[in-house]
Amino acid sequence: MKVFLQKWSVDYKEQLARLCNGADRTYLTGRIPHPYTIDNAVSWLCMAAEREGKDGLFRAVVADGNVVGNITVERLSDIYSKDARLGYVIDNAFCGRGIATEATRLIIEEAFSVLDIVRLSSEVFAPNVASRRVLEKNGFVLEGLLKKAAYKDGKFFDLCRYALLKDGNRH
Repeated sequence: MKVFLQKWSVDYKEQLARLCNGADRTYLTGRIPHPYTIDNAVSWLCMAAEREGKDGLFRAVVADGNVVGNITVERLSDIYSKDARLGYVIDNAFCGRGIATEATRLIIEEAFSVLDIVRLSSEVFAPNVASRRVLEKNGFVLEGLLKKAAYKDGKFFDLCRYALLKDGNRH
């Protein structure tokens, strides 16, 4: 299966809405509306276009010619401005095929070369073993466990904080 990353454009609004509506929401942030409308997609795509390459990278994950996911790197601000947050979502029908691992591998080099950062970080729900493995396979190191750091659907979750340094130093 050939996986590549494509810059999002407004032309992909239907694919983005389909992806966000069909995603497993168990470990997704609450920032993603549900249901996800075409207007939500257009709004997000316009934001992504405005920020693209300045303080973020926003990519459609394409596998065998189909948009099957979204992966983003967003630079943080203030004293955290040399760090960027990695996030991704893969269509449930395509999970377990190594697509997220490959998409993460592809965006790492671009993020370090385009954005003025020295580290990538990601926070993952502790029970989300699949996403934790994606990060670990790409060299991310578990920096700590944030107890009861997320509250979703009436339940507390621990978050695992992972990071990867630009110089390859594994801490």
